[in-house]
Amino acid sequence: MSLGRTIFAVGLALTLCSCTTAPVASSSSAADEAMSYPVSERGEQVDRYAGVDGPIEVADPYRWLEQLDSKQTRRWISAQNQLTDAHLGKIADRGAIKNRLTTLWNFERFGVPSKHAERYFYTHNNGLQNQAVLYVSDDLEQTPDVLLDPNTLSEDGTIALTGAQISEDGRWLAYGTASGGSDWQQWRVREISSGADTGDVIDWVKFSSASWAKDSSGFYYSRYDAPDDGDPLKAVNEEHKVYFHRLGTAQADDRLVYARPDQPKWGFNAQVTEDGRFLAITASEGTDERNRFYYQRLEPANAPVVELVGELTASFSFIDNDDEVFYFLTNLDAPRYRIVATDISRPGHWSTVVAENDATLVGASAVGERFVLEYLRDAASQVRIADRRGRIESDVQLPGLGSAEGFAGSRKSSETFYSYTSFNTPPSVYRLNVETGVSTLYRSPTTPLDETQFETRQVFYPSKDGTQIPMFITARKGVQLDGNNPVLLYGYGGFNIPVTPSYKVSMAVWLDMGGVYAVANLRGGGEYGGQWHHAGTKLNKQNVFDDFAAAGEYLIAQNWTQPAKLAIFGGSNGGLLAAATAQQRPELFAATVPIVGVLDMLRFNQFTIGWAWESDYGSPQDPHEFAALYAYSPLHNVRPDVAYPATLIVTGDHDDRVFPAHSFKYAAALQSAYSGEQPMLIRIDTRGGHGAGKPTAKQILEWTDILGFLKSELDF
Repeated sequence: MSLGRTIFAVGLALTLCSCTTAPVASSSSAADEAMSYPVSERGEQVDRYAGVDGPIEVADPYRWLEQLDSKQTRRWISAQNQLTDAHLGKIADRGAIKNRLTTLWNFERFGVPSKHAERYFYTHNNGLQNQAVLYVSDDLEQTPDVLLDPNTLSEDGTIALTGAQISEDGRWLAYGTASGGSDWQQWRVREISSGADTGDVIDWVKFSSASWAKDSSGFYYSRYDAPDDGDPLKAVNEEHKVYFHRLGTAQADDRLVYARPDQPKWGFNAQVTEDGRFLAITASEGTDERNRFYYQRLEPANAPVVELVGELTASFSFIDNDDEVFYFLTNLDAPRYRIVATDISRPGHWSTVVAENDATLVGASAVGERFVLEYLRDAASQVRIADRRGRIESDVQLPGLGSAEGFAGSRKSSETFYSYTSFNTPPSVYRLNVETGVSTLYRSPTTPLDETQFETRQVFYPSKDGTQIPMFITARKGVQLDGNNPVLLYGYGGFNIPVTPSYKVSMAVWLDMGGVYAVANLRGGGEYGGQWHHAGTKLNKQNVFDDFAAAGEYLIAQNWTQPAKLAIFGGSNGGLLAAATAQQRPELFAATVPIVGVLDMLRFNQFTIGWAWESDYGSPQDPHEFAALYAYSPLHNVRPDVAYPATLIVTGDHDDRVFPAHSFKYAAALQSAYSGEQPMLIRIDTRGGHGAGKPTAKQILEWTDILGFLKSELDF
């Protein structure tokens, strides 16, 4: 089953694609004259922290840049963008890169279909549409009807569809939208037959979907209170609550289902089980993979919420239930995860259904009378089908070394869908029969590029402490290992998130330009389960930077490239990675692009949902964790007279995930301290957020600037 009955999930990664036509012409570098940076006034702010050996005072001279809408900050943003635009505008190949990105982005992309009340729902983008359109059809071979076109919701395409849930009777669509890249969502309801919205409007939703009651009378969701200070992009997100909204009523009348005022940092996800008998409530605490679990019987009305897992002992992800037997994906006594079952009348008694093995079990769904199991083996997907007792019946044959995702479905049907992608394969959609284990291709895009001219190889290299780290390297077939290839290295390394093969238009253009694309699977991620994750968190976070630097050393030692031709980039936690590694090992890299990065490690927990990241980073208020954070915090480790790589910081002024002042303050510090000839630039999207739902047009402009910058700095 698909517990949330979700049609699609909006991720942070940019859409990818591959193509062929003439490669972009060789570039000449931007003008080399010394930069004249905007003045960043230094304030007198000094903070005191509890160090291991006593109080430590830390200056924060650019604290004023945290006031995003002050006249001083807005003038600073405008001046920085003018400088960056002027510099990038001198790059000879900028126009050719933009044209190539536009050409290669222009191909059909299909979302993974889901079936509800005998109708199919899926998204489709015809190529250059800013947002994918949601369609509905009685048959996948028929011409579908438009159910919701987000492109009509704003002139610039910056209102994105963030979630879509179909009611049990197939009559209603609950859908969420977000504006300008914000995490804040507004939910509405549309009648599917007429395509008309009802008057139902739900505000202040964040980190939540919607889950319909079995009788389709309304849905459950989670929300925060409206921010008190009037600045929703900065306000700290606490006191999540679960509500039930009945169709045709005002949000003010929504019934509070569950809240924990004694635990303001808990976050909730509430889902109705497929049989309609229970509300399953997951209670998380920050980004810790461990969680608590509660349930409520939906008959009789107003039944109490019952605790099933009350301590943070492990991760418990609800899969399905057979009456009062609940199934979970868990890492309880299983760092690489297993499936367990428990009778809720006897809580605490866990029986193994699918045992842990040497691959990492990252997902499981109930379809028909079987479980579809999604594994990672060395960061690539493997999919298996098991019966309800956990016996493996078949392996799903995937096309190659790539990523498969989807597999939503119902206990009533043996049919499910999934997408498959790799570094040189755009996402294709497959239909899977879980009874036979046979997949059939449903949609495969035709792109303007011949992807067969590229190939991916996986290598393993030693990090500083000898740990073997996997890395994917994608390049044109027959590439010469002469040390002269421009290489772009990506990493993430955090929050138990695995980085798996995926197709990106931006990287297809990079490959087509003659570049090499490398992706390192660093500690801190979820590729190898809990031990791998924890080896890159808190006091162990330095391992992640060492892993990333070692990837650069390997690429140089194996003659893929040289420091003058090697660049690194990453987004969010990966932005921290790119900035910190460039600071620690500046001699390894020619350029770095930290995108929406967490760069002030002493104040990350002061804004929006930043406090939740303490489970990975540690707390600046803990003396030992403060010492670790202070040692690598990019903002606090800018040194004068260091030859840093050329830097292009990328952020959006509406980012309410990673507060944009992280990037603002880091740019000010770099520009103030650095006296060399390399550019230290910041690109600020004035109607952009953290990345989810970014319009195609904005993605093309952003990657035009990034790839132009890299091509100029790597001089190829």
